[in-house]
Amino acid sequence: MRLTVYTDFSLRLLMFLAANPDGISTIGEVAEAYGIPKNHLTKVAHQLGRAGYVQTVRGKGGGLRLGRASGDIRIGDVVRETEPDMALVPCFEPICASCPIVPACGLRGALRQAQSAFLEVLDQYTLSDLARDKTGLQVLLGIPAGT
Repeated sequence: MRLTVYTDFSLRLLMFLAANPDGISTIGEVAEAYGIPKNHLTKVAHQLGRAGYVQTVRGKGGGLRLGRASGDIRIGDVVRETEPDMALVPCFEPICASCPIVPACGLRGALRQAQSAFLEVLDQYTLSDLARDKTGLQVLLGIPAGT
């Protein structure tokens, strides 16, 4: 299974914000810390904001912060939010006319089970678990300590 870059950026943004729990972070700061494009991160922040994971603060000194406690953000839920098309193979799609063996195929069931297990494992982790080493993340991401 492979996650999209969009989901990768989503998880990175959330980890950055979790490492800076008392501060406000800008898209520019996050983009610079990870070396990723600001325009992509802006789209990610917008979707995460609509889902309630990120809160935007307007005005001078504004930016982003977590919209929920990091312990309340399940990684499996974030992946489901940012990966709307989890179709591992074409036969997972609602209308599949491309494979003649769908009615008798055992692979489809095995892949569904694997996908379910993948998400079940991610459901066991929260953002708090991923950002447990806040000091290490702050150093690596250039977040001033104590912010």
